[in-house]
Amino acid sequence: MSGMTSYFIRRLIMIIPTFIGITLMVFFILQLTPGGPLEQEIMKLKSGMAQMGGGGITGSGAGVVETAGGGGKYGSVEIPEEALEEMKRYYNLDKPIPVRYAIWLWNIIHLDFGNSYTYAEPVWDVIKSRFPISIYFGLISFILVYVVCIPLGVAKAVKHGSPFDLASSVLVFIGYSIPGWALGAVLLVLLGGGSFWDVFPLGEFRSEFWEDLSFWGKITDQVYHTILPVIAYMVGGFASMTVLMKNSLMENLGQDYVRTAFAKGLAEKRVVFVHALRNSLIPIVTGIGGLLGIFFMGSYLIEKTFNINGMGLLTFNALLVRDYPIMLTFLVIGSLIKLTGAIISDVIYAVVDPRIRFK
Repeated sequence: MSGMTSYFIRRLIMIIPTFIGITLMVFFILQLTPGGPLEQEIMKLKSGMAQMGGGGITGSGAGVVETAGGGGKYGSVEIPEEALEEMKRYYNLDKPIPVRYAIWLWNIIHLDFGNSYTYAEPVWDVIKSRFPISIYFGLISFILVYVVCIPLGVAKAVKHGSPFDLASSVLVFIGYSIPGWALGAVLLVLLGGGSFWDVFPLGEFRSEFWEDLSFWGKITDQVYHTILPVIAYMVGGFASMTVLMKNSLMENLGQDYVRTAFAKGLAEKRVVFVHALRNSLIPIVTGIGGLLGIFFMGSYLIEKTFNINGMGLLTFNALLVRDYPIMLTFLVIGSLIKLTGAIISDVIYAVVDPRIRFK
C-alpha cells in the first residue's frame, strides 16, 4: 500500500471520531440551553390555560405560573406531573444527556433522523424537498465561481495595471463589499418589477403554474428564477476567488523557474498556462472543501430575500423554535460535507501538484 493511499484511508477513518466530537459537543450545548421545546410547550400550555380563565388542572403540580385571571385578578396555573413526564418522553428528555446522545447516534447510524417537532412528521420527509433546492443553487454557484474566476484572475494577472485590470478590480471590490442578500434585495428592486424594470420574478424557486408549462416553458421559467439568486450566492466568493487567483499567478510569474522558461524562448502562453498556472491553482483548490459546505447547505439570508424554501431557511426557522431533530440533521449533513470536502481538497491538491506526497 502506497503512502498516499494509507494517508487517505487514515483521513477517512478520522472522519468517525471527528464527527462524534462535533455532534457530541453541539448535542450537549443544545440540551443544556434554556428555552428548549419542552419549556416552549409548557409556556404555550400555561398561556392557553390562562386565557381560558386562569384555572388550573388538578393534580400534583410541577411548574406553577402566575397569570392574569378574569376581572384583573391573578391566579395560578398548574400542570400535572404526569403531563410533564409525558411531554419529556415525547421530546426524548426523560433520560440523562449521555444516554440521549447514544440513542440519537444509534438512530443516525441507521438513518433514522427522528420526527420534527414543528411539522410532526419524519425529518427526512421535511428536508427531502428542501435539500435538492439548496444543492441546485449551490452546485450552479460553485461551478460558476470557478469557471468565471479562474480565467478572470488569470487575465487580470497577465494584464496587470491595464485599464481592464483596473476596471475589473473596481467591480470585484464593490462586489466583495456587498453582502449577497443585500445585492439580492437591490436586484429585486431594480429588475423584479419594483421601481424600474420588470425582468425577473420576485423570488421563489419556480412559478406556481410551473407544472402546467411546456418542456421549454419549464426550462425558461426555471432559468428566470435562478439568475438573481445565483448572482447573490456568487458575489462574495466571486470577488475573493478572483483576487486570490490573480495574486497567486502574479507571485508565480515572478519566480525563477518562470524567468528561466522565458529565457529559453518559450512562448508566453506556454509559460503562463503550462508552467505558472498549475502552481497558482494550489491555493484555489485547497478551499474547495469549505466552499462545498457553504454553497450546498444554503444561505438563510439569501433564501429569505428570494423566498426560497431551501435548507438555510428551514434550519434557521428550526433554530428559532428549537426543533432539535431538524437542527441536528442539518449538523450531520453539514459536518459530513465539510469533512468529505477537506479530503477532496487534499486529493485535488495532490493531482495539481505532483510534488505533494502524503504520508
